Amino acid sequence: MNCHHSHRLRVLINATAIASIAASNFAADGAEAAQLVVGSKRFTESYILGEIIVQTARQAREAEVVYKPGLGNTAVVFAALKSGAIDVYPEYSGTIAFELLGGKSGYSLEDINRALAPGRLAASVPLGFSNSYGLAMSEKRAQELGIRTVSDLARHPDLAFGLSQEFLNRQDGWPALKQAYQLPFAPGGLDHGLAYEALSAGRIDVMDVYATDAKITRYGLRVLDDDRHFFPGYAALLLYRSDLPQRLPATWARLEELEGRISIEQMRAMNAAAELDGAPFAWIAGSFVAHGRFEETAARRGFLQRLFDADFARLTRQHLLLVFAALAASCAIGIPLGIWAARSPAARVAIIPAAGVLQTIPALALLAFLVAALGRIGTLPALVALLLYGLLPIVRNTATGMGEVARGYIRAGLALGLRRGQILRLIELPLASRTIMAGIKTSAVINVGTATIAAFIGAGGYGERIVAGLAVNDNAMLLAGAIPAALLAILAEAGFGFAERWVVPQGLRVVGRDEIA
Repeated sequence: MNCHHSHRLRVLINATAIASIAASNFAADGAEAAQLVVGSKRFTESYILGEIIVQTARQAREAEVVYKPGLGNTAVVFAALKSGAIDVYPEYSGTIAFELLGGKSGYSLEDINRALAPGRLAASVPLGFSNSYGLAMSEKRAQELGIRTVSDLARHPDLAFGLSQEFLNRQDGWPALKQAYQLPFAPGGLDHGLAYEALSAGRIDVMDVYATDAKITRYGLRVLDDDRHFFPGYAALLLYRSDLPQRLPATWARLEELEGRISIEQMRAMNAAAELDGAPFAWIAGSFVAHGRFEETAARRGFLQRLFDADFARLTRQHLLLVFAALAASCAIGIPLGIWAARSPAARVAIIPAAGVLQTIPALALLAFLVAALGRIGTLPALVALLLYGLLPIVRNTATGMGEVARGYIRAGLALGLRRGQILRLIELPLASRTIMAGIKTSAVINVGTATIAAFIGAGGYGERIVAGLAVNDNAMLLAGAIPAALLAILAEAGFGFAERWVVPQGLRVVGRDEIA
């Protein structure tokens, strides 16, 4: 019976590895076909422009078009472009010149492209509008204090600032603005989508805005005059790998048709449809691509429609792949490490604490490190991160379960002439299986929740909806991602509970080391 249950444990662990192998084969097959990978940043306008690029490119029917939405801030998306993980994304001339090129070029397309050329990158196809940064206050508060320009802020050092993390850290953002205007403030970081609510509630006085923000009018904000002309022009355009026009000429010809097509009024209307009316980014882009302009029609949908939207099957597949492929890898590495830790006190002192330290690293920090270390975004760094997070419960439970096997059983096996490997397979693993399975179950549940963070680097899954919901402060969108993730965690818990009854020998009980002489 022990042999039978040991075989079941191996079957269960190996079965989860099939997802990882299948994913690798799928990726290898997909790499042979012509492919265009489009990225976007994690704010409303970039989501919409990314969808417009995707849907326009698909009209050429020349390549498979893959979309990696909401990858993060400028540095992350630009790193993905330089590494070849994506081929194109929407950007702004001022951001390229000031932030990406460090102010070492002019703001004209000729100057920008001259500076980008050594990195095999290029910028072109101005979309037709400029989206400059600005600082804004509520109209009522600005009137009370007599503030109309950015310079006026210096007269009120007690004002509370809430600025987006990107604006706080980029070279053409707060550090340079503070120096240019000699502003005496120490602002706090706040998600851009949430800052409007904080400003409306009076928790902050000043926030950063974009010229095309839909909520400026809705919340009655005054955009302060940039009286020292600090902010450069931010013409929206395409930033891409320079070989793209030659590699996919028909697709590029389609993308060139976007030049000058989007006015600032159109962009503001599309942003409003997403942020104020709850319209899906893909629907907004589809309306623009189909009609040549955005048609403002009713698009508000119920929660169930959002939950089971067209992307539900894709996101479910991606989330399951992330969870169970990483779990398989964690088992393949964690169980042998746990066995080693159980048999060697010296190894245990190193292995268990090391696995514990890995789980204390903040998820976003680990993902950012892995993106830089592996030189790519998407599934691979996400799987590595989840593998590392899932190690601790598997390693610890395997070591604990192996340590609880009574020495008498091992001596009995040796007396029967069994080799050490046979004792492990036929005696120790079956007796430790209940504890090992508990560790695997815990790791699976951890992976389900942590996998939502992987959307920040383009790995997809339910986190894609959560990230998009944060970008537009849309609670329904957040729940459409959070609820399936929570249900998957419950199903994983129940599924491994059932698997435990199948794997663990019936009537098994923990036996102490000294119970059998």
